[in-house]
Amino acid sequence: MGTTPDQPRQRPLLGRGSWSEVSRIGDILRTETVGGVLLLVAAVTALVWSNSPWRGAYHELGAVRVGPHALHLDLSLAQWAADGLLAVFFFVAGLELKREFVAGDLRDPRRAVLPILAAVGGMIGPAVIYVAVNWGSGEALAGWAVPTATDVAFALAVLGVLSTHLPAALRTFLLTLAVVDDLLGITVIGVFYTDDLRVVPLALVLVPLGLFGLLTHRQVRAWWVLLPLAGATWVLMHASGVHATIAGVLLGFAVPVRRRPDGSGCELAQHFERRWRPVSAGVAVPVFAFFAAGVTVVGQGPLGARLVNSVTIGVVVALVVGKTVGVLGSTWLVQRFTRARLAAELSWWDMLGVSILAGMGFTVSLLIGELAFGAGTQRDADAKIGILVGSLIAAVLAGVALRVRNAHYRRLIKIEELDLDADGIPDVYQEEGR
Repeated sequence: MGTTPDQPRQRPLLGRGSWSEVSRIGDILRTETVGGVLLLVAAVTALVWSNSPWRGAYHELGAVRVGPHALHLDLSLAQWAADGLLAVFFFVAGLELKREFVAGDLRDPRRAVLPILAAVGGMIGPAVIYVAVNWGSGEALAGWAVPTATDVAFALAVLGVLSTHLPAALRTFLLTLAVVDDLLGITVIGVFYTDDLRVVPLALVLVPLGLFGLLTHRQVRAWWVLLPLAGATWVLMHASGVHATIAGVLLGFAVPVRRRPDGSGCELAQHFERRWRPVSAGVAVPVFAFFAAGVTVVGQGPLGARLVNSVTIGVVVALVVGKTVGVLGSTWLVQRFTRARLAAELSWWDMLGVSILAGMGFTVSLLIGELAFGAGTQRDADAKIGILVGSLIAAVLAGVALRVRNAHYRRLIKIEELDLDADGIPDVYQEEGR
């Protein structure tokens, strides 16, 4: 039975979305793809160096301490990468989250429900599997959140290497899934991996953070004013015992997304995102990956014994199986209970491929592993091996699944790029708008 004029047409799952959102996300993904390649290079460099005859120099470099001792900021380079540079990554994540839910397509609950529930399922599935594998293993259970993250930059880099194309709907779903996934990861870090909470510095965070928010709402964007306030927010958050990267998220949330009611000003969130995303993708995340991914396996006993460790197995199975089941299962439940259907040009095979691709956890997974087990510990090394092996397996399986449909994706992309009237907006988005 067709819809009547009085009945709104039900929006399909994984529809293309609006042209403004698709074009914005396309710009983001191009930056993230380049950043993903740099991330891949940094991780491979770290792995090779940390297992070479010069591996001692690699570990000594990460242990070099810089910073003022009086402020308890005499941190190692590896700590500065994890606590400092990743704050830039989480600042961009905070900007993206606020923009998506305030001004993006996800302000529509009908469009938001799928990536939110898919991200929740993609967290619950891996966590359950990891706990099941490590049940009764004592301290190993602390790493339950390690395999719950999705690294979209790493995933996009793999797609680029495999020369696999994704149509707009799948690209948008993958990015929004990763954005919501970042929010969940941030929440997990703040709630479950804060051991020594100091209330006074945490309360004082509100002072520079509030001033930062007030000035940005007044459209102030002078770096010499905002950067010291952001730095003070980070220092106080670090002193509070809460992981300092949370400061980046809060600063991102403080930036206004829309213009003032009178139409004056500009979208500062978009301005800051354009400025800082290249820094995040091209510098912050690759440098963190360089210091975090270098796990030494040479001279540490048989590699086979490391691979069958319960932490390693738990992370691998959780990333490859747990993520796939969680994301795909959540999507199926959404269509089952909302009676929505996948967009006509997509199939469940496409969802399977993207769900497997979501199992590529890297940046946030490495960070959570260090917080759960302690940087440089044996269990942290086992978690890193699991992250690397699991992400590699997920990359191969997703590449195979998506390459099967690559010719179909190319045809969809040609349709999505066709602009016969040369007005700068592809025709398919104008037709769907009408």
